[in-house]
Amino acid sequence: MKVRIILVLLVFFFVGACRKNKNNPVPNIATDITIDINLPSYIALTGVSGWAYVNGGSKGVIVFRRSNDDFIAFDRHSPADPGGTCKRPLTPDPDNFLILVDSCNNATFSLYDGSPISNSDFGLRQFQTSWNGGSTLRIYN
Repeated sequence: MKVRIILVLLVFFFVGACRKNKNNPVPNIATDITIDINLPSYIALTGVSGWAYVNGGSKGVIVFRRSNDDFIAFDRHSPADPGGTCKRPLTPDPDNFLILVDSCNNATFSLYDGSPISNSDFGLRQFQTSWNGGSTLRIYN
C-alpha cells in the first residue's frame, strides 16, 4: 500500500514538473565560439557592464560582462517570435542597455539574467561561458 502511494505521488510530481518546464521556443543551435576580448570588436567586454555582439546561435549572440569574473551570453532570437519572422534580432534599449528589446513584438528581456520583462512567457536562450582569466572567452552549449 505504501509503495502505491509513493508511486502515485512520484507520478504526480513528475507530471507537474513537466508542465512547469515548457521548452523554450528559440531553436537550440549548436554553438561553440571562442573570442579574444582584446580585439576591437569585443573591447567593450574588457570592462564590467560591457556588452558585445558575436556571430552564432539562431540570430546572433549578445555577451554581457556582469562582474570581473562573470560573463553571460544569450541568443538574440526573441522567444516572443518563435517562428523567427522578425528580421531584427534583440537589441539593447537605447535608454537602458540592461533591457533587450524585441521591436517586432514589443517584448523586453533582462540582459542581466535573460528573464522576460514584458510580452513573453519565456526567457532568453542562454549559452554557457568559460573565461580563462585573460583574454579568451568561450561561448558554447
